[in-house]
Amino acid sequence: MAAIPDIVEFLQQYPPFTELDSAAIEWLGKVVEVEFHPAGETIFSKGVQPVEFLRVIRSGAVEVISDGRVLDLMGPGEMFGHASMLSGLPTGFEARAAEDTLTYRIPAEAASQILAGPRGLRYMTRLLLEDRHHLRSGPSPEFVRDQLREPVRAAIRAAPMICAPETSIREAAKQMTVTGVTAFIIDLGDSVGMVTDSDLRSRALAGGLSGDSPVSAVMTAPAFTVPGERPGSEVLLDMLDRGIRHFPVTSATGHIIGIIEDLDLVAIESRSSFHLRRAIARANTIEELVETASKLRPTVITMTRGGTAALDVMSVFFVVADALTRRALDFAIAQAGEPTTRFTWLALGSQARREALPSSDLDSAIAWFGDDDGDEQSIRQHFGLIATTATDILVRCGFRPDEHRVSASDPLFVRSLSSWQQAARSFLNDPTQDKALVLVSVLVDSRPVFGVETEPLIAETFRLAPAYPRLLHLLAQFALSHKPPVGFFRGLAIDVSGEGRSRLDLKNGAAAPITDLARWAGMTAGVACASTTSRLSAAGDFGTLTASDALTLQDAFELVCQLRLDHQVAQLEAGVEPDNVIELDELSPLIRSYLKEAFRAVASVQRRIAKDLSWSV
Repeated sequence: MAAIPDIVEFLQQYPPFTELDSAAIEWLGKVVEVEFHPAGETIFSKGVQPVEFLRVIRSGAVEVISDGRVLDLMGPGEMFGHASMLSGLPTGFEARAAEDTLTYRIPAEAASQILAGPRGLRYMTRLLLEDRHHLRSGPSPEFVRDQLREPVRAAIRAAPMICAPETSIREAAKQMTVTGVTAFIIDLGDSVGMVTDSDLRSRALAGGLSGDSPVSAVMTAPAFTVPGERPGSEVLLDMLDRGIRHFPVTSATGHIIGIIEDLDLVAIESRSSFHLRRAIARANTIEELVETASKLRPTVITMTRGGTAALDVMSVFFVVADALTRRALDFAIAQAGEPTTRFTWLALGSQARREALPSSDLDSAIAWFGDDDGDEQSIRQHFGLIATTATDILVRCGFRPDEHRVSASDPLFVRSLSSWQQAARSFLNDPTQDKALVLVSVLVDSRPVFGVETEPLIAETFRLAPAYPRLLHLLAQFALSHKPPVGFFRGLAIDVSGEGRSRLDLKNGAAAPITDLARWAGMTAGVACASTTSRLSAAGDFGTLTASDALTLQDAFELVCQLRLDHQVAQLEAGVEPDNVIELDELSPLIRSYLKEAFRAVASVQRRIAKDLSWSV
């Protein structure tokens, strides 16, 4: 059967088909089917079985609908249905013809060959990182987390298959068939190797090895591993850059927790705040960026009133805050001029931990890459100008500058990477320096959001903390000195304002004792920058905390975050700038009861830790 010339010519105009050679596009033209959908017809419904076709719009328009809301409108050349097709998961939205529409329908087998190839994967990666709607699913894209920006461990499908080096190729292949995995880990003691199904074909069969040969004969070792906390988007880009389709994923303590495959990431049907982020990326002026940013707080209100959990709202908030930061820096660099050396912009504090709320300020720092010699003063001045401009833009976007000047607009927080790392090492060696514990807490909560993001950065230095017990000893004392408010007003400590009203600071009085404990416990387990809940989980796995205490602190943290969010949303609805101070009489008796139990539980964990460390609290 010959390809239809019109189909071939049309597809060649749009990615990923523009990447195909003439033979591939001719072959594709032979398997394409033509569909007509009258206006109003549902092409496929949300939540049905995985679709069996990739569709490309030839003419007309297709609406993307979730829960009765039109999320987007697609036009000629755009494709849809591929996320469900690749992942084998039900569709996350309804596709409906907005007008009389002609589509080209490509069978799953043919589409998979196109999208699974290197060029197809690169296209899909760009598509994912641009937040296109047809890779999203869920009740409403603003209401839930963006999975591609989430830690890659969230995309792991199953526990890893692990073999000894002497396991025979025949036995390993048999286990792969039974478990359905496409790669497995070789335990080498101090490192790991990996074997994929492709290795078995290309190295074992084609190489003439017998089935009794050990798997170590065909493994790749040492295998390149990625930490589970790394965003899926970055891992996917690493895969494409290295030409590797499988990565072992490690826990915060270095243990292998699974293997991630490129298509696991490409096929994610993510649910995110893509509307805001796409508008941020497309903002052509600072005024347009400020206008887009004004929609973030209403989005938080809608999410919260829609029943979204606080940690999910915080996750979306940090994603948008990161996007705004990057775009603000684009404008700042355009005004100040390109820097002469590579650099990275580091988020600090709650933004770095992915725990920002509307009341949060944006702490930041800059690390540039290169030697400290040369014209350091001019480098600092240039970065200072960029940082000041970007910070001013972010203030216009509704964020608060840090009142303690922990900001890249302050010269103290603009340094070369080697200077930052030297400072971090000095704190490891001598934690008794002035403000050392405070600065350690700042630096270990640092995450790159712009610029060079793949180099070893400041927070990674603190993975060495387990080898510095003196630092950990002082950090534990520091964390245990912040006690939850227990013991005064019917078991609940309060601050009394000048008017005599009972008030509670949910950030400093309730959340901080938990985040400080989690930071110490996580560093003791060898964890650098991570969310509070991730640190607690790692500490429970490592044994710094008991599993029960780790869970207790996680539950208490989630409760405090929910109360902070509910309080701030109520303030936003009333037209008041959000803060963290609540009036106790605003709380229902049930919520008061929950708070008291949470604070008592945290205090109990602190006492157990202090006892284990032979201190008194």
